[in-house]
Amino acid sequence: MPFREAVRLALQVIWAQKMKSGFSAIGVFIGVMFLIAVVSVLEGVDKYMTENVVEAFMGLNTFQLRQRPDFVADDVPREQWLAWRRREPITYDDADAVIAAITSVPVQWAWESTTGMDVEVDGRRIQSVRIVAATDGYFDIKGYDMASGRPFTAQEVRAGQPVAVIGFDLAEQLFAGGNPIGQEIPLRGIPYRVIGVVETQGNVFGASLDKFIVTPALSAIKRSVNRPRVIDQMLVKAGSPEELEIAIMEAEAVMRSRRQLRPGEENTFELETSEGVLEFWGNINRVLMTALPMLVGIALVVGGIVIMNIMLMAVAERTREIGIRKALGARRTDILRQFLVESAALAGLGAIAGIVCGIGVAALVSAVTFLPASVAPWSIPTAVGLGAGVGIMAGLYPASRAARLDPVDAMRQE
Repeated sequence: MPFREAVRLALQVIWAQKMKSGFSAIGVFIGVMFLIAVVSVLEGVDKYMTENVVEAFMGLNTFQLRQRPDFVADDVPREQWLAWRRREPITYDDADAVIAAITSVPVQWAWESTTGMDVEVDGRRIQSVRIVAATDGYFDIKGYDMASGRPFTAQEVRAGQPVAVIGFDLAEQLFAGGNPIGQEIPLRGIPYRVIGVVETQGNVFGASLDKFIVTPALSAIKRSVNRPRVIDQMLVKAGSPEELEIAIMEAEAVMRSRRQLRPGEENTFELETSEGVLEFWGNINRVLMTALPMLVGIALVVGGIVIMNIMLMAVAERTREIGIRKALGARRTDILRQFLVESAALAGLGAIAGIVCGIGVAALVSAVTFLPASVAPWSIPTAVGLGAGVGIMAGLYPASRAARLDPVDAMRQE
């Protein structure tokens, strides 16, 4: 029997028994839909983490000098956390020394300390606003463009002027769509005059990136964000990855010298780049991608068992037909091929329907939640291959059983 004829007969049987065929393919359909949808969400989140989140939190070609890591990829023992907390903090003098030491490449720099507090203006209270005390280079390193107004200057930082640059969402919430420039925001009882509004930065996983206030590092707010002459972190931005490596080496050298560390001793400070964030996400992604095949495999095994049972029932129901075909000259291979093609077609149709619905589910998740989705090109042929493979494996036993039927006994079957 030609393969095309086997396909035609299989499709005819499937069409004639629509309900039975639908129930046969539902296991494969669920497994493939789950595969496409979850892989699409994971791919989208992975792309989003790489292109958006890392840049939003770290900045491009930027490293941070910190007392302890900001992003931790693995479970850390309590002893390690205590060791990090016992380290000397990063100070103004450390920041000055690092900038003086980086001479081989041009860099931009800033330092910051951060806290959170509630902010209220004219009865409008916003909770958990991020308050940043930073130097003037902070805006360039973060890539902040002004929607209105201007950033504060180096002179305003040195003078400790009570001025503020605020996020776009915060401006909308505090001033109800009015012009915030020139308005005052009380912070710890001191009025800070708004001089700039940053263009919207969007959100990360549903959390707004526009709910912040940036003030000069040496203004009165410094007493609320950190200890005297102590900073949370220093930011250094280079022009390229190669220049970033040079800047890191020079910064590490001067910090080891200031901490009087001997060769072989571990650093008592952190020089953190975007690799730490990506490693943190990579560990989560690996766990998810390991669990995914197991869940999909369960659904496909269930689907294969359903198809095998349906095909065994089909063999029992069509015993007389098989006997007649054998009596008319059909060979074992013809019968085997017919039932294998039929089971593969059932699984293949379930896989195709699963692909379509999986793409739809991924698009729906992306539309109604904060999770981005991006269909991975490799997932579609993989899904089709899995569907067809499950169909063939599930159909082997029923097909071989049909092929071994004796034509005389089969024709006697009522």
